[in-house]
Amino acid sequence: MTPAVTAGATLAEPDVAAFRAAMGRFPTGVTLLTQGSGDETIVMTLNSLTSVSLDPMLILVSVKADGRMRPRVSRSGSFAVNVLTHAQRDLAQEFCRPDRPEGRAAMRRLSAVEGVTGNAVLPASEAYVECVLHAEHEAGDHTLLIGRVVALSGGASSPDPLLFHQGRFGSLPAAEAPRAAA
Repeated sequence: MTPAVTAGATLAEPDVAAFRAAMGRFPTGVTLLTQGSGDETIVMTLNSLTSVSLDPMLILVSVKADGRMRPRVSRSGSFAVNVLTHAQRDLAQEFCRPDRPEGRAAMRRLSAVEGVTGNAVLPASEAYVECVLHAEHEAGDHTLLIGRVVALSGGASSPDPLLFHQGRFGSLPAAEAPRAAA
């Protein structure tokens, strides 16, 4: 039996540009991944966050295997993920650059505080999750870091998360207030 082919499907191995375009059709949230605090703070913009398990509570992030973040997380054994609000879009843009702030300059720029794991957390974010490193898995040119959640904060009462879709930042439409019963 021959598999059905969807119109527009690519049967040959796709190129990188086609892969990026296809993945860009999937909207994601935007986070800042942090390791360390004070003089030792490093930060990167990240949209590859996945909840993995409730028992134990695990999350997964994906970082470049040859980037700055992976060896720091491996050595320290911990990291934090800060889910950004739409109002924090400028931070997402700033911390995706190669020349992004580090150390105390990053802490000041983020208005961050040291969390229970010793990593920078943003009290003004939608939420933050602090993790100890549970496992690392090589995956192509990236490393998957699986963290066991040891602390978290739920953030603001009226959510306004920063989204990323097709190469652009965006937000969810404002939620309608519940109607009073008649």
